[in-house]
Amino acid sequence: MVGSFLLTLLPILVIVCMLVIFKKSADISGIVGWLCVSAVAFFFFNTSFEVILRSTVSGIIRSFPVSLIVLTSLFMMAYMEKTGALKRIIIFIKTISSHNKAVQIMMINIGFGTLMVAVGATPVSLLPPILLAMGYSTYVAIALPSIGYDALCTYALLGAPVVAFVDFANRFLGPGNEITPSQAGSVFYMFLPIVSTLIGFCMLYIVDRWNGIKKGFLPCIATGAVIAVVAYFTNKVDNLVTLTGVLCGLAVIIAMALYLKLTGNNVIDRSNLTEEEKAYEKQYPLWKALSPWVILIGLILVLNLPKPVYDVLYNLKLPINGISVDGKGIATRALWNAYTWIAVAVVLSMLVIRPKAAQVKETFKVWWKRAPRPVFSAAIFFAIGEIMNYSNWSLAEMKFQSASMIKVLADVSADAFSGAYGFITGFIGLFGGFITGSEASTIAMFANYTMETAKNLDLGLNGLIIATAALAFGGGLASVISPAKLQNAAASIDKLGEENKVIRIAFIFALILTLITSAYAMMLLKVGLQV
Repeated sequence: MVGSFLLTLLPILVIVCMLVIFKKSADISGIVGWLCVSAVAFFFFNTSFEVILRSTVSGIIRSFPVSLIVLTSLFMMAYMEKTGALKRIIIFIKTISSHNKAVQIMMINIGFGTLMVAVGATPVSLLPPILLAMGYSTYVAIALPSIGYDALCTYALLGAPVVAFVDFANRFLGPGNEITPSQAGSVFYMFLPIVSTLIGFCMLYIVDRWNGIKKGFLPCIATGAVIAVVAYFTNKVDNLVTLTGVLCGLAVIIAMALYLKLTGNNVIDRSNLTEEEKAYEKQYPLWKALSPWVILIGLILVLNLPKPVYDVLYNLKLPINGISVDGKGIATRALWNAYTWIAVAVVLSMLVIRPKAAQVKETFKVWWKRAPRPVFSAAIFFAIGEIMNYSNWSLAEMKFQSASMIKVLADVSADAFSGAYGFITGFIGLFGGFITGSEASTIAMFANYTMETAKNLDLGLNGLIIATAALAFGGGLASVISPAKLQNAAASIDKLGEENKVIRIAFIFALILTLITSAYAMMLLKVGLQV
């Protein structure tokens, strides 16, 4: 058992070494990790080459709710950049709450950051130049966008991580025992108020230490409360779960605008704009610039708010058959998943923006340059997780010959951690988020392990979801220490290398927040939260 355990950990350790010691990117590290896990599965876990190949393809297909959203959202961002829409939006954001930094931080980094990442944009690319132009230091401009949306990372990309978890959980639980999105959401929601409030305090501390927390105490508490109220209701209804990020982001923006009005401050102040920016502001209407996002949000609301429409699209699985190891079709839900509607929103917005042929050509050129590597990174870790899940599987008998790599990890973990297991999963998630750079990829790699261990410990359905929720939040909190995301933020303001200064304090915050999340998960397990 010890030998199998060490062999199972080997691919994960190899990925860590590639990232930390050899400073390789997530996609290169993923390729090496895939080769390593395939070799371990083939030579030591009696896994056939066909099972490895099928698992790889299955993993890539299962990644579609994440990888294809990355693909289409990067196209949308390139399109908005090349048509000038993004420049107009940046000018608008610069005018927000210039007289109250605490409210500005909450509104832009939590409110707008959460809204952006929910519809497929990337705060770590978009916000650093804006914050720098607003007078924040390089250090702050890199740090805040990387941490601001982390509490609601589970609902990023229109709920891709929570959808991935529900699919993994239902595959694990089997027919007749499936959970619904609202069952998962009602547990994930429990973490949101405390994590979002603490993230707010972390950002205030980064900007102005304890003085920042003192000045921004009320806006921070209000932000956490707004997220708690909105998320409570959205996670009670299946068709609203995936909209949690969108609605919470909008609610925070509105709440902070009301706070400014009630305290006698202006929401918009154009005095810090340059003459060139003012001229561009007049030339390019804001409604036109926002049209891709407005159309996308409108489409998503139309397809999810009416329960009958949601039921039809969500249950229309449009499976891909003949690929999976266990012989079951892999659901794509292509007419429900956000990647389809991001593409539709871009096409429809062309009727509003009316891009020139040269702008469309430049969009495709930039997209082709930016998209392949992050899309591949999103997919490869799903493939690694799938190989680990199906190692030791016999295609002839359609069952496991002996313990899979995930089963080995789960058995050792159950023996080692026992009653403290709920406390450990958050740190496993933090580790997974660090190596994959994505909460959804963390779920792909470690959800089955977490659920298998919960089953071994007889934690029941509620314990299984709580433990996996802690895993997911740990993966989300890893955004602030993910080398890929911090480098992305630094590169967007031409300050590569500055991210190393951020990661020192970010690592401490990530550990503290994960510690609190893990302790909270243990408390929920002790009180026996029912789902």
